[in-house]
Amino acid sequence: MLKQALMGLLLLAAVAAQAQTQVAKVDTKARAKVVRHSAKAPVHTAPAAEELAPVALSPEQMAVASKVLVGKIPCELSVNITMTPDVRSAGRFLLEMGHDKYVMTPVVTTTGAVRLEDAASGAVWIQVANKSMLMNQKLGKRLADACTHPEQLLVAQAMERSPVPGLLDDPKAAPVVTTAPVRKVVAAATK
Repeated sequence: MLKQALMGLLLLAAVAAQAQTQVAKVDTKARAKVVRHSAKAPVHTAPAAEELAPVALSPEQMAVASKVLVGKIPCELSVNITMTPDVRSAGRFLLEMGHDKYVMTPVVTTTGAVRLEDAASGAVWIQVANKSMLMNQKLGKRLADACTHPEQLLVAQAMERSPVPGLLDDPKAAPVVTTAPVRKVVAAATK
């Protein structure tokens, strides 16, 4: 009888130990799930009041700011960007994409492309003649691509109608561009 009681207690202890390990596994999985969710990209919300404080920009930055296209800009995959001038600081812009909001400051480039950055979040807006894109440098990914303002759409359509000849295209098929004034060409042709 004593043997059976001792065996029952051992069995009960084994079941209790197994239950504890099951609870520990579930607890570890729950903690891992929380860590995974917190490791995802943080949602960038409205900027803090100190970020909206007026900032003095250089003349070069103001020149870049004058080229920024504002308004509602449709992008690929039904994403919409809204770019508005910052009323508190001339030359800066507020960019909204869904619930995300960024304070964008112009950056001078050597390529002539318009570049705006939000240093706090890593957001970068690149605007060229025919399209724009929003990237996140910290995450290393594009947030919005093929964004076309109505002015950029006109440029893109013009590029489709008369594409620039490629480097390996037949040079005879390319249009001839002359730099001589028209009067000199006409005068040379009549002699």
